[in-house]
Order: sequence, then structure tokens, then C-alpha cells
Amino acid sequence: MNLFRNVVFIAAIAGLVAGVVLACMQAYATVPLILKAEVYEQAGGGHGHDHAAVPAATGTTAMSTAAPAEATAPAEDEGWAPADGFERFAFSVLANIVTGIGFALILVAVSEFAGGIGNWRQGVFWGLAGFAVFTLAPGLGLPPELPAMPAADLTERQIWWWATVAATAIGLGMIAFRKSLPLAILAVALIVAPHIVGAPQPGSYETAIPEGLHHQFVVAVTVTNLVFWLVLGAVVGVVRGRLTGTATNLRDSFA
Repeated sequence: MNLFRNVVFIAAIAGLVAGVVLACMQAYATVPLILKAEVYEQAGGGHGHDHAAVPAATGTTAMSTAAPAEATAPAEDEGWAPADGFERFAFSVLANIVTGIGFALILVAVSEFAGGIGNWRQGVFWGLAGFAVFTLAPGLGLPPELPAMPAADLTERQIWWWATVAATAIGLGMIAFRKSLPLAILAVALIVAPHIVGAPQPGSYETAIPEGLHHQFVVAVTVTNLVFWLVLGAVVGVVRGRLTGTATNLRDSFA
């Protein structure tokens, strides 16, 4: 029970800190770009697509504050959404904290099999690995998308995203913990394979979103996620080091 309690406690603290940091960065870096994109979306008739289920974007929960364009047909009921301002920011913080705790649980659980994260420096390296697995590698084929941008079938994108995450994680693990040339070659092949196959692409690339705005959004999402993972890894290292008092894995604190 101590082992489970320690893992959950470390993940909760790290997820809380990293989630709040991510939400604050999004408020200044990605949300304004999303609001600009929604203006183009509304001007073009409001034809967008579903972004919600693709983890690669790791975007925001912001809704547009711009005035809606004049409707030529009855608007569809999109359901409840948080109000602009504090309520929207609060829900964004909550969503990011939950996401952060989930990623922290994965980070702590996986790192324990390698001896655990003993300090913040080790945590930074583990955070970089998490960034490479969950953001960088999938983002090469499925970059973050703004509203009104075309996209391929959602199920196909999800399958490719998860396959890329799994292949990248296994490949990096083989390179880091298996000092063998044949395994290293196999690891590189695993990492590259999803990109050779290629991510699902939309039937048309026509969009009202300016290329420069999308480029800014991709950079903003990538940078904010990099900081998120660095903070997550570092906090895991600090809290775990204080909790165990050593660099040994948490299983040794089972008493």
C-alpha cells in the first residue's frame, strides 16, 4: 500500500504544479491564437472539425470571445461551454491538472523500472523523453490544428498517434537501456516506421487560416508542452527525492 500511495502522491503534486504552469502559459501563448483562428472560422461560415480527441495538440479549452458572424441558417446547439474569463480559465486549469497527473503517473511508473528518478536533474531528462514521446514524435505527422483547419478521419488519426507514441517509447527505451547495436538499429527502425507509413491526411488542405498563424500556433503548443514536461519531470524528481531520501526506486521504501 505504501508503494501505491507514494506513486499517487508524487504524481498528484507533479501534475498539480505542471498543470497550473501549462494553463498559465496557454492563456498567454495559445489561447489568443485560437481566438484569432475562430474569427477566420466564423467569417468563413463556421465550418470546423472536431479537435477534442487528438492528444497530439494538447491545446486549450478556450472558446471564442469574438462576435458571431451573421447566420444564414439556424445555428446548431453545441451544448454547454464555460463562460469567457475566469470560468474558462478555471476549467482549463482543471483539465490540465488532470492531464498532468495522468502523465505523471505514467512517468513515475515507467521510471521506477529503471531505478527511479532521484533528483530534479534526472527528472529533466525523463521529462525530455516524455516530450519526445507524447509531443515531438506525433507532432511531426499530426501538428496541432487550429479551428477551421481540415483534418483526416478522427479514428485514423488516433490510431496513428497512439502507434507513434508506443513505437517512440519502445525505441527510446531500447536505446537508453539496451547497449546492443542490433537492438539500437531495431529501435531506430521502430521510431522511424510510423513516419514512413505517414500520418492520415485530409482530402483537401483548403483553409481560411493564414499559414503564419498556424505556424505560430504549432510553435506555441510545442514550446508550452516542452516546458510542461520539463516542469513535470523536475517536480517528480524533487518530490520523490524528498519522499524516499535516496535515489533507489520506490519499491525499496515498501515498509
